[in-house]
Amino acid sequence: MKLLIVEDEVKLAEYLHKGLSEEGYVVEVAHNGVDGLHLAMEGTYDLIVLDGMLPGIDGMGVLTALRQSRQTPVLMLTARMRVEDRVRGLKAGADDYLVKPFAFTELVARIEVLLKRTRPLPASHEALTLTIVDLHLDLARRRAERAGKRLDLTAKEFQLLSLLMRRQGEVLSRTEIAEQVWDVTFDLGTNVIDVAIRRLRAKMDVPFEQPLLHTVRGMGYVLEVRAE
Repeated sequence: MKLLIVEDEVKLAEYLHKGLSEEGYVVEVAHNGVDGLHLAMEGTYDLIVLDGMLPGIDGMGVLTALRQSRQTPVLMLTARMRVEDRVRGLKAGADDYLVKPFAFTELVARIEVLLKRTRPLPASHEALTLTIVDLHLDLARRRAERAGKRLDLTAKEFQLLSLLMRRQGEVLSRTEIAEQVWDVTFDLGTNVIDVAIRRLRAKMDVPFEQPLLHTVRGMGYVLEVRAE
């Protein structure tokens, strides 16, 4: 899931970027209304967190311009306490409103609710649960289990396992994994993929008898059942 944060308070923007990234979101930041509107119109985001008071173009101006052609969910942040201000924002097309100061946990909860509300329902043929042998992944509840035991996965590990299970039997290169899970189209320049795979394997393979996650030398990784 990709989010755009439009917030001119640099420390708050950095805090939101760090916190939401740790929650598993891909986050981009703009510090004024002009840049925020440009990114919102040119990029593809699942949700926009928009400050109400911005330099260049204020949040209401960004929202009004955005709604002429885009219906991306917008959660507005504001220091304005008046009910009239919130009503004006909602009528202009905001999907939710959060008044500063706010608790980060509430922000995350509101984002999750908005994403669930606006996410298209899966087609009847699209499984909400992925399974390979005794490994089960519940996409709706974001829960992973193997042999009846719950796997304690981070957000990135869940995304990685989801990708591998959706593409089980296919060898996925490090580049493709980086694009799909970390949303980057260039060499990360580190062993971040290998480290993530190692940590995932330690949780979903090492404690169990049958390994499912395999390394294909010089090519990448694959999730599949192999004959002993």
